[in-house]
Amino acid sequence: MNFSFKEYQTEGFYDEMFSPEGQVREGYGPFKERVEQLSQEEFLRRHQSAERALMAMGITFNVYSENEGTERIMPVDIIPRIVNGSDWNNVEKGLVQRITALNLFLSDIYSDQKIIKDGIIPKEVIYSSKNFLEPCMGIKPPKNIWIHITGTDLIRGDNGEFMVLEDNLRCPSGVSYMLENRELFKQTFPEVVAKTQIRTISDYPHKLLEMLRFISDRPEPTVVVLTPGIYNSAYFEHSYLAQQMGVELVDARDLVVHEGYVKMRTTKGFKIVDVIYRRIDDTFLDPQTFNPDSMIGIPGIFEVYKKGRVALANAPGTGVADDKVIYAYVPKIIKYYLGEDAILPNVETYICGEEADRKYVLENIEKLVVKEANEAGGYGMLIGPKSTKEEQEKFKQYILANPRNYIAQPTISLSRVPCLIEDHPEGRHVDLRPYILYGNEVKVIPGGLTRVALRKGSLVVNSSQGGGSKDTWVLY
Repeated sequence: MNFSFKEYQTEGFYDEMFSPEGQVREGYGPFKERVEQLSQEEFLRRHQSAERALMAMGITFNVYSENEGTERIMPVDIIPRIVNGSDWNNVEKGLVQRITALNLFLSDIYSDQKIIKDGIIPKEVIYSSKNFLEPCMGIKPPKNIWIHITGTDLIRGDNGEFMVLEDNLRCPSGVSYMLENRELFKQTFPEVVAKTQIRTISDYPHKLLEMLRFISDRPEPTVVVLTPGIYNSAYFEHSYLAQQMGVELVDARDLVVHEGYVKMRTTKGFKIVDVIYRRIDDTFLDPQTFNPDSMIGIPGIFEVYKKGRVALANAPGTGVADDKVIYAYVPKIIKYYLGEDAILPNVETYICGEEADRKYVLENIEKLVVKEANEAGGYGMLIGPKSTKEEQEKFKQYILANPRNYIAQPTISLSRVPCLIEDHPEGRHVDLRPYILYGNEVKVIPGGLTRVALRKGSLVVNSSQGGGSKDTWVLY
């Protein structure tokens, strides 16, 4: 018996592979045709060999419970998510527009603050963000680029249009899974990949290194990746990217401020470091300027950075644009700096710090998704329709106690893609995190990390909450 999609049900959701009438959508035809030529046994065998390859590659992340850190393999589903070229071209334009505007916003709020003076964003919204860093006032990062690496979370709702769910401008993770998923897929279905016009993503490490070198004025800059250490949940990715770029992976013990420069300890003595791709949160970077308790930062590094003697990617202070309350203003930010309407819309957002919005949220909490302004990873949120009365009451109290810290959005039925569940395909909800590099220009990598909510009915795609991932094909 051959593997088949005949019994597959879209169940009223927007499905990326099938229309409501069961027609195969553009781009998925050749994949479906080839896969349905395989026997059920052969398809499952390939799935198992992909899982074994993951184990061998050691692609892991850490999940921290109250008592222990557990290292897990990131589950990968072997049915790809396919995006046709015209849909992608619109996504690409929208992301370039968004990143360009957010970079201008960061330049402005850490200097003249024209956007505040012109009444577009209230001053207190900026200053009450825990990621707005006053020590960054007046700083001009190299080449005036603040956000070198971004991972923007996109979703598709009922109408199939892409929308922005979240901006990740500090230390976006997951790109190593994107790269490894593609390698895995080439091994699992080489004949399908060979016959499909898929845009390449394998040059990401090269483009990343090119961008990091660009932000230094030195002709042959020394670039390093700074990790918090082996216990960080994304340590695999830090070491993977350093290895792929051919640069040193360092932690706080390897770097020191010496004679006005950041230097790396080597067997031959100190060596000046020109560019640091940091995977450490802003406030842990320098215990002298930010958090004095930080054990993973480099004392004095911020002063060196202010003098322009080292480039940091991403620039400290970018986290203010990750704030979910600031997110609600991004369409206005785009209009203000670029004079354009947003190509990629936001999800409708209620700001609990505003009285009318707060009243609406408190009265309709059972229908809404409520999120903390600065939490990530699926934590600090309430999914109204799936919550208990007790949980709703608890969140109402949180909102009343600290309205600035919460936003709410309608519950959106994320689009679905078929996934292999046991021995047959079933629809599961997905989002998409494309990666954007900002060097001499803004470049969007054609694909990204498709995250899947593997639990039936779940809308939470985060790996720490039972999610997995898929290879994402962008067609020419």
